[in-house]
Amino acid sequence: MTQVTPPGWYPDPGHAGDGPRQERWWDGGRWTDGLRPTGGPAASGPQTAPGWGGPPPWGHGQPYAPPPKSRRTARTVVAAVVGLVVLAGIGGGVYALAQDGGDDRAPAAQDGAGERRAPGRGAADAATDGASGISLPVLDGWTGTSGEAGAQVTTRPYACPGNRELACVRSGAFSMPAQAVGLKEKTPRATAEADIEANAEEAYGGGTYGEITSHEEVAAKAVTVAGGRGYLVRWKVETTSGTDGYVQSLAFPSPASPELMVLVRFGLDDHPKAPKPTVLDQIPRAIQKAELGTGPGKEV
Repeated sequence: MTQVTPPGWYPDPGHAGDGPRQERWWDGGRWTDGLRPTGGPAASGPQTAPGWGGPPPWGHGQPYAPPPKSRRTARTVVAAVVGLVVLAGIGGGVYALAQDGGDDRAPAAQDGAGERRAPGRGAADAATDGASGISLPVLDGWTGTSGEAGAQVTTRPYACPGNRELACVRSGAFSMPAQAVGLKEKTPRATAEADIEANAEEAYGGGTYGEITSHEEVAAKAVTVAGGRGYLVRWKVETTSGTDGYVQSLAFPSPASPELMVLVRFGLDDHPKAPKPTVLDQIPRAIQKAELGTGPGKEV
């Protein structure tokens, strides 16, 4: 699955295994000449992307008006983000390229509810979507980014099957207000059904995986999300690259403001190195309420 990548320091895709590992600056569209030791101060290149000090909001590269502070109405919050061209939700871009060939099914302890927990971590590991009033769980071995206009949780990147100069992730979930991608349906079911085709195309269509050759609906059901009633649609897609995958569109009213419809897009490669498909049910069960207007961009 593909994903929009914020500018930042990422493992150098040109590292051949000789010498210490380095990080290279990704400017949001290409790799630059900036290098630094992994986790250290920059040896060359920019320290931050122009105009921001952390991960950008959804719609990277587009004008951004941050939502108001907390305790505003959902209508006001949506008005602040609906003008964004939301390219995230799985697709429409690239992620940081890391070609370590690793297995994204990171080991994790299982608690009684079947949720993945990192050793020594608790339920506080979450990526918060301030515009939607929710938080997504950050599973063991995953990375989460909070934002005022969306949130994301993903596994680590790898070279895209259809274009190895770009990068994809084996699995991820991306949240946003449904109106931010132009969806105006009034019910969770109608919203999920209206979004699934665009979700599939952004996740697995185009140059990153080749064209989608076929799809099959493998799930369409009502679910409970953050104490409310939602609906999800799940497709299995086949691509010309030979790497197939699952996409899922989940819609539900915001637990912080029920008149706001929330959309969470999922993508999952059908691959031995990807998490098991059960993650597509696991993450919705672990979504929690958050206060509207919280969640400035940060990585967890």
